[in-house]
Amino acid sequence: MDDQTSKPQRRARYKGTHPKSFKEKYKELQPGQYTGDIEKVMLQGRTPAGMHRSICVKEIIDFLKILPGQTGLDATLGYGGHSLEMLKYLAPGGKLYATDVDPFELPRTKERLESYGYGPDILIIKKMNFSQIDQIAAEAGPLNFVLADLGVSSMQIDNPERGFSFKVEGPLDLRLNPKTGKSAAALVKTLSQDELEWLFHEYSDEPYHKQIAKTIFTAISAGADISTTTQLKELIAEALEFLSPNERKDEVKKSCQRCFQALRIEVNDEFEALEKFLWKLPDALAEGGRVAILSFHSGEDRRVKKSFQQLFREGIYREVAPDPIRPTPEECNANPRARSAKLRWAIKA
Repeated sequence: MDDQTSKPQRRARYKGTHPKSFKEKYKELQPGQYTGDIEKVMLQGRTPAGMHRSICVKEIIDFLKILPGQTGLDATLGYGGHSLEMLKYLAPGGKLYATDVDPFELPRTKERLESYGYGPDILIIKKMNFSQIDQIAAEAGPLNFVLADLGVSSMQIDNPERGFSFKVEGPLDLRLNPKTGKSAAALVKTLSQDELEWLFHEYSDEPYHKQIAKTIFTAISAGADISTTTQLKELIAEALEFLSPNERKDEVKKSCQRCFQALRIEVNDEFEALEKFLWKLPDALAEGGRVAILSFHSGEDRRVKKSFQQLFREGIYREVAPDPIRPTPEECNANPRARSAKLRWAIKA
């Protein structure tokens, strides 16, 4: 046998039932080839790597009451789970517009939905921020229904290269569109101690905002490099060293969640985009048009609630949700990431 003949390469061995590295989870990253493994992961109450489990799907579909021939908008396409369900009700003659700013996930979602038979004749996908809803309405006409899921998609959180999670080493980025704007690493270097305090307090209700802001600012002033997720996590842990050992671990985890969230909101101008969206929304809706908004943070929910109630008092909305709809205990058990979700809705007069 010719010594130069290369032997066939064996497929990489799946490293255990719970591989830690994102790239090693190739069974989860290729759900079409490993459906059995995906099902096992989901039955364990976990989200498979590279996937996203849509929240409150039944509640949203029940409220929107989509009919054939209508025109709607999924303002935050993400993995496309909500869109996939909405599309089932639109034929014949209906159209669903969908927007998202993520340049990496958007083409993957488009390809995934096309594989289900939803092409440009019924699904029009645009890379743009949902605050530009007025541009969608100018092209599509008055919208019969709108959905906005304000949460970050699981495939963004789980991929360490995106820098959304403090649980794994990655660049401290946090941008939904890494090709534009300033990363979180660049942002923290420009903020004063007072600005960091304000950011952590206002955007994430962080109880230790003063201690964490002081530690971060002191480290940066001394020339420390804060360019990775773990470097920021270590500074947050350092700031909370005054806590007792019994409570420190849990409090560090919660503070990391809150501080990363605050930086993500600032980096992506999420509150400003939401306020623009809410302000433009009534003009984009048809008479009797329905809107459902899924939020995961008190600041988001507060802005949605305030807008809906004010426009209801002005007679622009004929009905709004009296209270937020929460995911069922069953859904929260199956998908722990649903626990903080709140769904509010409104119907245009």
